[in-house]
Amino acid sequence: MKVSTRGDYASRALLSLALHGGGIGPTSVRDIAERTGLPQPYLEQILLALKGAGLVRSKRGVGGGYVLARPPREITLSEIVSAVDGPIVAGDFGRPHQDGACDHEGQCILLAVWSEMAEHMRTHLSSFTLADMVARSQGAASPVRA
Repeated sequence: MKVSTRGDYASRALLSLALHGGGIGPTSVRDIAERTGLPQPYLEQILLALKGAGLVRSKRGVGGGYVLARPPREITLSEIVSAVDGPIVAGDFGRPHQDGACDHEGQCILLAVWSEMAEHMRTHLSSFTLADMVARSQGAASPVRA
């Protein structure tokens, strides 16, 4: 699996909010961009997508910016990546035929394997929360994931 730039930037932005959000109010896009080294115009687009997915809330005006919409322990990496990239899939291959009939040799067998692989990726990314990433960034040992 390759995580897109959008997925990486979205994860970094939300991790920054989780690390620095602690009830002090909204964080400006400029501050997030400075802390993470992300380009501000691109970050603004990503934050809008995250807002549309219900992962962040925004406040306009002086003192405005973004806050997490839920506690970090309730936001998974899978949700973040899906919010900016769409469903996590192993490729654009479609789903295996339900009846086993295939147009080309090996097609259904491989489609089934790609589908299983995508499910493993979704499950693995769902096993990590922003709270886990905060703990890792602060040097806490993290549990081994399958």
